[in-house]
Amino acid sequence: MAGWLSPENVTGVTRVLDLSGVFANGTLGGVLARSRRLDLFGFLVIGIVSGLGGGILRDTLLQHGTPVALTDYSYLTVATAGTLLAFMADLSRHTSGWAFNMLDAVALSVWAIAGAQKTLSVGLGWLPAVLLGTITAVGGGAIRDLLLARTPAIFGGNPLYATVAVLVSGVMVLCSRLGVPTVGILAGIVLGVSLRLAALTRGWQLPGSRDWRPQASRGRGS
Repeated sequence: MAGWLSPENVTGVTRVLDLSGVFANGTLGGVLARSRRLDLFGFLVIGIVSGLGGGILRDTLLQHGTPVALTDYSYLTVATAGTLLAFMADLSRHTSGWAFNMLDAVALSVWAIAGAQKTLSVGLGWLPAVLLGTITAVGGGAIRDLLLARTPAIFGGNPLYATVAVLVSGVMVLCSRLGVPTVGILAGIVLGVSLRLAALTRGWQLPGSRDWRPQASRGRGS
């Protein structure tokens, strides 16, 4: 295990994390497609967009070659496999269960790590790495939600989501700067999964505009 997570193998580990996020988000997309009673084609569109959208956005913004999802057929295969799993097995009854929440939390975390690491690997700085790690984690889900005429989860009204991706990306960047990227992978997954599950369980959200009230001026006696 230690050898597999050695700094020399970070690129390979990042690819595994990327593909695991593709599978998980393809499955999540399939679950939402079932809730809308879509046919097989609808399942595939929603699942594949959910699984590949964030990575394609990241790679396009990096301008470092063709998006990997279009050159490595493993990505499309894995996204399709996750979608078909949700098509063949009715997972929708578990959407509020522990296993589904864990899948959501793991997918969010591993994609934030993969996005941040890939950005650093092409020579960009910490801020682009955090931004693209977050886009990788939430981009596919946002496009999926728009296709389903839903308000994207990243826009609020939901337990912490994009905030978790930002924090996980930041941990990965910090550990990479310190020369211990494998620690960043492990710490990012633990932090992301723990925080996302806690937010889902306890309903933690960022404050919205409806919760903010300006302080009355002193001239009015308050």
